[in-house]
Formats: sequence, structure tokens, C-alpha cells
Amino acid sequence: MTKDDRLSPIRDAHSDRSTAAHVPDTPQTRAPAYRLAFADDEFLCRDDLRPVRLQLELLKPQLVLDERGIESTIVLFGGARIPEPAKKDTARTQTLADLSEFYEEAREFSRLMTQKSMESSGRENVIVTGGGPGVMEAGNRGAQDAGGASIGLNIVLPHEQAPNEYVTPDLCFNFHYFAIRKMHFLMRARAICVFPGGFGTLDELFESLTLIQTGRMERVPFLLFGRKFWEKIINWDALSDAGTISAEDLDLFRFVETAQEAIDVIENWGETGPRDSIPGR
Repeated sequence: MTKDDRLSPIRDAHSDRSTAAHVPDTPQTRAPAYRLAFADDEFLCRDDLRPVRLQLELLKPQLVLDERGIESTIVLFGGARIPEPAKKDTARTQTLADLSEFYEEAREFSRLMTQKSMESSGRENVIVTGGGPGVMEAGNRGAQDAGGASIGLNIVLPHEQAPNEYVTPDLCFNFHYFAIRKMHFLMRARAICVFPGGFGTLDELFESLTLIQTGRMERVPFLLFGRKFWEKIINWDALSDAGTISAEDLDLFRFVETAQEAIDVIENWGETGPRDSIPGR
């Protein structure tokens, strides 16, 4: 926002922050109490200010995405450790090396989806990932392959990391709170695509499914890439047989194997029938 864009005649915060940085050096002006509250990092990081930080973390990406005109997104969840095929020899396990095919599927899916987005306004169905390596990198990379923008929702972790190089820079966000980050994944979601992954991917998968199952979120196309992987690590039918979920809950998602199959399922989602009548289920 420039000065000409402002509607209020009141002096703006940027000006006062700049002025306050050049006040006379006295015992009073050096005291922490004298700092402008919104420019005082120590104050903002106090435990008492957690509600304010939560609000700011929710608001900042919301405003930026609104200003960019992003109306809807396609969410990609998936493992950070899945390598691209050219680097699968460096994978820590043979299973990860075998799963490298899903790096390419994520990249191709994002490329195709971004092409379709750009054929209209480029504001609908924008790819969003966690901004990290592995499947996330593949998603942002595919969008860049198509010449389009993509979103990265990174988070501060104990080990040093940086967002992958394919996220559109001014759509790359960093979070402190996992909960707020997950809200931003789903607030604009038109479809959710989950690739093989670990604890983080499982957390995102089940939280998203729970919101849909409980009616806290509208039903959207929900795709699990790699039926063999998902049926090996999760006994979906056992949950249904035990009665801990309803049989109908197994219709909340579909298994797919390829990028093109995923595109087809998303485009025909409203026409799909019961679980047993869908190929690949």
C-alpha cells in the first residue's frame, strides 16, 4: 500500500516507526517501555501475546492471497523425503526409491492443473504445498513448468531449512503455528491430493478427512495417490468393520495412480458412484 492508497488522514504506522528510530538517545527512550508496541519484538513474543500472534499469522497470508486475487487452491500433501527419480539412488530406503515415481506424478499433476488454471484467470485452482522438499517441491516445480504461480506454506522447524526454490517468492509464507498453517491449506481448497508420506502427511490427511466427515468442511475431491502404499499402512476396511467409522466414510476419498487419472477424477467428481463401482477402488 502506498501513501496515496490510504484513506485515513491519521499519520501511518510506518512513519511513526521511522521517526521513533531517530529520537534523542536518553535513559527514557532506551527503556523497553518506550518502544512502540507493534515494533517491539520482545513484547510481541511474550506468552500473553499468543492470541495476537495467532491472529496475525492467520491474517497475513489471508491479506496477501486476497491482494493477489487467489480465489481457490489445489492442495498437495506428501512426504518431504521422497526424491526425484534422478536422485533415487540417494534414498535412505528402497521403498523411498520406489516411491520416487510419485515425485514425477506430483510434478505432472501440478503442471496440468496449473495449465488449466492459466487458461482462465489464473486465480482458480492454484497449487499450494508445504513449501518443502520431496513431493512439495515437485508440486511447486510442476506449476513453474507451466509458467504459473504456486503457494508454499512453510513452517519453522528445529533444524535449519529453507523453502524449495520453485515456490513463487511473493506467495511463500512461514508459520510458527501448525494449526494456523493447516487452516490456510484448507480455507480455499477445491481439491486435496495426498501422496505417500510420513507423520506430517498422515496428520494432514486425517485432519482434512475428519473435517469433511464431521461436516466442518464441504466435501471436495479427495485423492490418495498410490493405493498400494495407502492400503499397506492403513487398514481402511478394518476401521469400517470395527464400526469406528461408517462404511460411507470410505467414499470420502478415491485412490489414483497417475496425474491424468487425478485430473479426470477431479473433473468428474460429482458423477462418481459408490465405492465399489469406481475403478481402482
